[in-house]
Amino acid sequence: MELNTLTYIAIMLVAALLAGKVVKVLKLPNVTGYLVIGLLLGPHCLKVFSEDLLNSMSIITEFALGCIAFSIGAEFKISFLRKVGKAPIVIGVLEGLGAVMVVDTILLLLGYDVTFALAMGAIASATAAASTLMIVKQYKAKGPVTRTLLPVVALDDAVALLAFGLSMAAANVISSHGSAPIGKLLMDPFIEIIGGLAFGAILGLVMVYAVKFYTGRGNRLAITIMMICLCVGVSDLLGFSSLLACMMQSLVFVNLSRYREKIYEPLDRITPPIYMMFFIISGASLDVTIITSVGVVGVVYVIGRVIGKWVGSWLGARISKAPKIVSKWLGFTLVPQEGVAIGLATSAASSLPEYGSKIRTIVLCGVVVYELIGPIITKTALKKAGEIQG
Repeated sequence: MELNTLTYIAIMLVAALLAGKVVKVLKLPNVTGYLVIGLLLGPHCLKVFSEDLLNSMSIITEFALGCIAFSIGAEFKISFLRKVGKAPIVIGVLEGLGAVMVVDTILLLLGYDVTFALAMGAIASATAAASTLMIVKQYKAKGPVTRTLLPVVALDDAVALLAFGLSMAAANVISSHGSAPIGKLLMDPFIEIIGGLAFGAILGLVMVYAVKFYTGRGNRLAITIMMICLCVGVSDLLGFSSLLACMMQSLVFVNLSRYREKIYEPLDRITPPIYMMFFIISGASLDVTIITSVGVVGVVYVIGRVIGKWVGSWLGARISKAPKIVSKWLGFTLVPQEGVAIGLATSAASSLPEYGSKIRTIVLCGVVVYELIGPIITKTALKKAGEIQG
């Protein structure tokens, strides 16, 4: 008997809930459990989910990516940026760009295609805020490294989105191989990035006035979902970067509206099951049959990203004159990687279909590795810095 879509959604959520309990016992992040159970149920293992089913679930992936970008934009409150000072901003930018440059450079030196290298470098920039914050809260870490770490992580994914937008625009131009007029090649990146930011800003202003007009909780939640869907849908139609557009929409809204808490709190309550399905789908898309063929580039990605993060954070700390202990240990706390990286890998796979399976496999394998060792490295670094007692 062929199951329908709603039944498959139920299976995904049951699997995610069970996986969450298992990884909790193992003291691993939930996202690791979701990815692994998705892999097991996917078309390359137990075949519970077919490739056709995964393709039909693209609306969940697109909405989840919009929500992720929207949440990132909320971290760009002007009051917050003024409060933390220049050090976290300088470090956040340089550690993100450091990962991009190191991964790009190594892959290019090894002879990989430029478009593939640009995509992998951009994805390397993202850091897992959830895993990092979990360690800080669990062990009650306090000190200069922790104080710098929290705003850096908050800003990190915004840097990743901007780097990704620029890198993918360049990759799309290069991959055209002269098949399009030069004017179009020059305009497409401009339209994708600037158009996305401008469109997102306009929707942010519209949202500010919309939540003033509708005051009920249900109405405001409906407005939020509607605006994210509108932002993603129209951006895709017009060739804008939907990720940058959603981030800018949220950035404008969070800085201009006094009702921001009434918007983000309800959204945070409904997105967990969306993210669960997103990670299940991502794990199910992992093609284990090509893991051996991406061994070298996988190692380069995992190690190169860590090196880039550490060098970038060290350089940023020196430039901003942060305490020496920050320049020494902060880079090691930026190893974890999860949701945003998976989202960027999904987006990159759509833009560069010839490398789609390879990009997803490398990033998902990297996420599993990072989520297994990342929290341990973060804890060790904070302990060495004297900010975790015992």
